[in-house]
Amino acid sequence: MEKIEHINYIKAPIADIYTTLTTQTGLGAVWTEQLIVKPELGFINEFDFGDNYGTKMEVVELSQNKRVLWKCIATDPEWVGTGISFDLTEKDGVTTVVLKHFDWRELTEFYRWCNYNWAMFLLSLKSYCEDGQGTPYQKRKF
Repeated sequence: MEKIEHINYIKAPIADIYTTLTTQTGLGAVWTEQLIVKPELGFINEFDFGDNYGTKMEVVELSQNKRVLWKCIATDPEWVGTGISFDLTEKDGVTTVVLKHFDWRELTEFYRWCNYNWAMFLLSLKSYCEDGQGTPYQKRKF
């Protein structure tokens, strides 16, 4: 099994970052503007990237200001069954975000493309939490 793993340091309170990762407003500013999200265990978050390319993530774990865990249940076949976690810690006004996308069945071209895009996600999260302006999918240049 393959795993994508990234870390970023954000100069913002851990509570702000947790809220961004668990709410429609936050994820809409960071990942995609077309979404249905609720911070509830078992809820199926829906993320739409246009061109009939939607992603559904079951909310598996919510540990306030510590951890968010999703399980992918519908999207590209390479993602189905994978998990995405965000682990948060804070020290001296800086929040560390560790993003893991795990249980990939193999390392493919799509895996490499997603690896790049998760880094862009963390950059968007940092920009949003520090400066108030993220870069969701609809505003990115590819």
